[in-house]
Amino acid sequence: MENNYLDIYGEMESEVRSYCRKFPVEFVKSRNEMLIDVDGNEYIDFFAGAGALNYGHNNPFIKKAVLDYLAEDNVIHALDMHTKAKHELLECIKKNIFIPKNMNYKVMFCGSTGTNANEAALKLCRKIKKTEKVISCTGAFHGMTLGSLALTSDSYSRNGAGVPLENVTFIPYNSNTGLDYLEAMLADDHSGFDKPAALFLETVQAEGGINIAKVDWLKRVERICRENDMLLVVDDIQVGVGRTGSFFSFERAGIKPDMITLSKSISGFGLPMSLLLIKPEYDVFGPAEHNGTWRGNQLAFVGSKAGIEYYIDHDMDSMVKSKEKIINNELQDKVITLDERLEKRGIGMIWGIDYSKIAPDIAKKVSVECFKNGLVIELAGRGDTVLKLLPPLTIEEDNLKKGISIISDATKKILEV
Repeated sequence: MENNYLDIYGEMESEVRSYCRKFPVEFVKSRNEMLIDVDGNEYIDFFAGAGALNYGHNNPFIKKAVLDYLAEDNVIHALDMHTKAKHELLECIKKNIFIPKNMNYKVMFCGSTGTNANEAALKLCRKIKKTEKVISCTGAFHGMTLGSLALTSDSYSRNGAGVPLENVTFIPYNSNTGLDYLEAMLADDHSGFDKPAALFLETVQAEGGINIAKVDWLKRVERICRENDMLLVVDDIQVGVGRTGSFFSFERAGIKPDMITLSKSISGFGLPMSLLLIKPEYDVFGPAEHNGTWRGNQLAFVGSKAGIEYYIDHDMDSMVKSKEKIINNELQDKVITLDERLEKRGIGMIWGIDYSKIAPDIAKKVSVECFKNGLVIELAGRGDTVLKLLPPLTIEEDNLKKGISIISDATKKILEV
């Protein structure tokens, strides 16, 4: 069929559109790990809404909760007023997340997307410590609004700002050399280095190329923050909610961030929602000092509660760890052995295949070939040289293996092996 139905997008939609250029079909249906286009073609989804669909497309349990809520004429929009949906979500978080993990945080409902949670954290850190300076990491991605963008390292994103992105110092990610430098500058009263309010980090950099911080490095970061009266903020927007094999990505290191930002899959059903978790002693915003019209997304509250219940009832930590082994083994057997220059890295159910040592355009060519053969998969890292595997956590094992076979076949074709 001719794709004339796509003409309206080129005619009417802004040039800023992105993913649709990589996956140029019109999707109409979805279920768990499958996407279906207007022509009936099926695609295995290794993108999962950039991590917003950890529970899969149209998860039946979560969908029922959302539909039941809608059917009963419950409150849909309420700003930050008290509602039954919010009450039940807060109780669910307390019972199922905070108490079992011995965590003590206040929950701030920020707005519709992850960058808003990072903006709130950034403002709050500066308010608490009364200084504008913060630390971020090379390879970081924290959002596209100006504060979050200042924390983001890639030049393409930063160049879109149109104004200087200031008051952020970058240190090398997952590097003890970077921490040596930071400690030396903080210890020297002649360094000219103003003490920062906070250090922001992702324990696994997704957009940065699937870079996984070592446990010892994370522990050292926390120690430096404590010794220098700096706040530690963990951005768990893309790799939280079970993606790495535990609900929060930092649990493997045993660290206790002062603030945690969440979005994407925390809403359960792919609905807009972001949260900032704050240690109680740092909950110092005044009423409406950071607010937003859509911070009371009642359907997202319902989906989030159902998602957490689904997570617990299905022991998704064990599910992810089991599938982690499958991904690792399948990549090793079917992809990495194709060329000695290929590398894989990952944790839980976020993995990357690094093609950078072969040529800068190989990963892009492989991703295009994958889509032709029914796999939706994105790129990451410097120069988009890493193929990023980010399937729903609930993906059926057969389709998980089939998706990796598609990657293998695409790699063989592009490398002519």
